[in-house]
Amino acid sequence: MNALLAETPPKPLPSPRTAATVGAELRSLHAAGELDLPRPGEGRTAARWAALAAFGRRDLTLARLAEGHTDAVAILAEAGRSPVPGALYGVWAAKSGGTGAALDDGTLTGTVRFCSGLSLLERALVAAGDRLVEVDLADPRVGRHPDAWQAVGMDASDSGDVVFDRVPVDTLVGPPGWYVARPGFALGGAGVAAVWLGGAAGVFDGVLAYLRDRGAADEHQLAHVGAMHTALSTAEAVLAQAAESEVDALLAGTCRAAAERTAVEVLERALKVTGPTPACRDRRFAQRIADLPVYVRQHHAERDLAALGRTVLGPA
Repeated sequence: MNALLAETPPKPLPSPRTAATVGAELRSLHAAGELDLPRPGEGRTAARWAALAAFGRRDLTLARLAEGHTDAVAILAEAGRSPVPGALYGVWAAKSGGTGAALDDGTLTGTVRFCSGLSLLERALVAAGDRLVEVDLADPRVGRHPDAWQAVGMDASDSGDVVFDRVPVDTLVGPPGWYVARPGFALGGAGVAAVWLGGAAGVFDGVLAYLRDRGAADEHQLAHVGAMHTALSTAEAVLAQAAESEVDALLAGTCRAAAERTAVEVLERALKVTGPTPACRDRRFAQRIADLPVYVRQHHAERDLAALGRTVLGPA
C-alpha cells in the first residue's frame, strides 16, 4: 500500500501569501509539468492523490487551484478531449442558494458562486443545468466579482462569484447528465478528500513545529499529538486502500467522510496543544487554521453522512 503523506513536509510558499503570489506559484508548477498528474482510475491513482495531498499540505489555496486544474484536465480526457495547450483550467459547478449557470441557445447565462481562480484562469468547465460546457474566460461577457468572497480562510484562492451574460460556449463536454454520471465523478470527489487530508497534515506540521521550538510538551499535549497522528494515519490508510480499488460513490463518500472527520479532529485538538500563541503570532499557522475549515466544508457534514448511510443500508 502506498503512503499518501510524505515523511518530510513540503517546502512552504514564499511570504506574504497573496492571490498574486499563489497564482505565480501555480503558473510555475504548470510550466514545470508538476500539474501533469496521472489520470485517475488508470493504475496510478495513489500517485495522483499523493500529489494532491502534498499540495494541500503545502498550502490549501494553492491546492484548491491545482486540484481544479487537474480535475478539469481529467474530465476532458474522460470525454475524449484535450485541454487548450498552456491554459490553466478550473471547474465551476456550484449551485448554491438557487444560483447556477444555464445554457440558452448556445450561450451561457447566470451566476455561479465559489469560483476559484477568477483572475488567473484562462478556461473553465462550467455546469449548466445537466450539461457541462467549456468556456473561454477571456470573453468580456464573463463578469468577475471577487468582493463576493469575504472569508478570511482561503483568502488567497482568487475566489468569488462569476456572472455569465450570454457567453458563447466553445464546447459541450459530454452528453446531458454525463458530468455527474461518469465514473470519474466519484474519483474526483475522493481526490478532493486527499487535499483535505494534506491540509490537516499541514496543521499538524505546525503543531509539531511549535512543540519542537518550545523544547517541551506535557502529557496532555502529547496525548493530543498521539490522537492527531492516529487520525491522520487512519484517513491516509482509507484513501491509500481506495486508490488501489475501483472507486464508486460508496468508496468516494467513505474517503471524503474519513478526511473530513480527520480535519475536524485535528482542528479541534491543534489549539488545545498550542494555545493562542502561534495562531496570533505565526502567520502561516494562522492561515492553515483559517483555511482548512472553509475548504473542508465542501463536505456537507451530516447531510453527506446520511447519504453515505443510505447507500450502506441499501434498498428498504
